[in-house]
Amino acid sequence: MAAAVGEPVIAYVFPLGPPGGSYAELVVVPEASVVPAPKGFRLAEAATLLLNGATARLALDALSLAAGAAVAIVGGAGAVGAYAVQLAKLDGVVVITDASPEDDSFVRSLGADIVVRRSADVAAAIRSEFPAGVPGLIDAATLDAAVLPAIADGGGLVTLKGWTGQSERGIEIHPISSFGSATDTALFDRLRKLAEEHVLTLRVAAVLPAARAAEAHRRLAAGGVRGRIVLNFTAPLQSD
Repeated sequence: MAAAVGEPVIAYVFPLGPPGGSYAELVVVPEASVVPAPKGFRLAEAATLLLNGATARLALDALSLAAGAAVAIVGGAGAVGAYAVQLAKLDGVVVITDASPEDDSFVRSLGADIVVRRSADVAAAIRSEFPAGVPGLIDAATLDAAVLPAIADGGGLVTLKGWTGQSERGIEIHPISSFGSATDTALFDRLRKLAEEHVLTLRVAAVLPAARAAEAHRRLAAGGVRGRIVLNFTAPLQSD
């Protein structure tokens, strides 16, 4: 769907190397990376959609699970994990995820069917619910090899930070990045429509002036941020 001149848009900005990155007042991107902003949302909310939404969609596509199959999403309250829960339910997949007590009701509101407590051995908790293991697992918490025991023989593991370590029991490892889909207009437009239909929940933890970028990074490093922190490069530079 093409945008008209003057219409609010969102874009996938490739984050690495010149001229990559969105820490700028103005950016130049390929036309194919741009779609209209989803209607009914503030621009700060709309800006959070494409990077994490595309990653979640690609993760589920890599696993190719049939409707009724089970997927474990470790880190279901996070930016990628939350979208993965909602998209998996759209696919008709049974979702098991982990959460802290504070996040339990939130991940259930996304559609998670089974919620286990976040712990150092989340794989054992998943196995307690699926003794034969799950056919697919999305590791949105960067646990890497620690989640392999939760996966059924011959299943699939999606990793999001490039981990390609030693597998076991015929489990296929799928390293997923949305970078290769930076110009996938059709994917971005599908995500936009799902946001407008309220299938996907857009979450903003805070909007900070660009001058407070260091603070944003400190908050992210401390953990526990739910939703995205958005930097505002427009004037006046005020936080929400």
